[in-house]
Amino acid sequence: MVFAWASYQWACAPYVVPQKELPMHFEIDRSNIKNHRTVTTSIPQPQEGEVVLALQEFALTSNNVSYALGGDFLDYWGFFPTEDGWGRLPVMGFGIVTASANADIAVGTRYFGFFPAADHHVVLASATTGGFIDIGAHREKHAMAYRSFDRVSDTASENDHAYLLLRGLFVTSYLAEDFLFDNGMYGAGQIVVSSASSKTAIAFAHRVRARGNTHCIALTSAANVDFVKKVNLYDEVATYDDIASLADWAPTVYVDMAGNLTVTAQVHEHFGESLMYSCAIGATHWDQGGSKKGLVGPVPQFFFAPSQIAKRGKEWGRDVLNERMDTALETFITDSRRWMKIEESRGADALASVYDQLVSGASSAEAGHIISL
Repeated sequence: MVFAWASYQWACAPYVVPQKELPMHFEIDRSNIKNHRTVTTSIPQPQEGEVVLALQEFALTSNNVSYALGGDFLDYWGFFPTEDGWGRLPVMGFGIVTASANADIAVGTRYFGFFPAADHHVVLASATTGGFIDIGAHREKHAMAYRSFDRVSDTASENDHAYLLLRGLFVTSYLAEDFLFDNGMYGAGQIVVSSASSKTAIAFAHRVRARGNTHCIALTSAANVDFVKKVNLYDEVATYDDIASLADWAPTVYVDMAGNLTVTAQVHEHFGESLMYSCAIGATHWDQGGSKKGLVGPVPQFFFAPSQIAKRGKEWGRDVLNERMDTALETFITDSRRWMKIEESRGADALASVYDQLVSGASSAEAGHIISL
């Protein structure tokens, strides 16, 4: 993974893109992420240093639901400011420069990065060796990983869709597993992973399997047991009803991808003193309720990927870190062909429908959604 991948008149020449409906942004109600709206917007002329990109396509996964849930806490809503009370959902996509007032960034070039769920995006850009970064004042406090745009081939490749779907969540999973390894797994030899059918959990299990020597247990719903077994990356598969049957004597780390506090309480209660560490990553079951009050064992710690990026970047060097993650991601993308089914949808209505499915948990585990507008 790489985080940092003409004249003014020429740079502003328009790049022809397919005709679409009116320019739009998809926005989420910050007080209730089930509510959303599609807002008609305008595509401005770029000011000095700015570029305008047309979103070619982007991925939508349960990771985006986590962004919405953490929008205020982690300032994801600060990425793309809009009207008070509403937030523009960050997505990972490919964008093509359609107009440029930046001499270092040419019209027609294609980039990968975080965009709002919309058909266009305007960035105050500063060129880097591998692309450009967003240097808008509202982005200064955000980690470089979230405001970098990487130059990619102008021609689509066969792995583009899998790359959009998996790169962002894989980075989180890679760094989470590395964080636990870096801390000696807190003395545990067993990891229990909730929402084991989610792509972030599968990516995490892939890294645990690659490292070896740690027993990895999948927690999933009865409906997803067959799929999780098909993925074949966990050493053991259990349903949420089976928590009490797990080996409670074994020193254990809990990795919570679900955000279901009721399940978290059950896991903590069951393992008791054998629970060495509780790591909160995702929120696929965010609406299932529960409370942290009276929780047995260690206090769940939220995993913040940029902190581990910064640590390993200093220890290994950014080039080595990028090379290791790139290589691991390639392997994971190849493996994903066994179990992931890519589904393409087009238009604002399709975007809203897929988002609703993800928020409600109705999307099938094997589906990987790619949206174009």
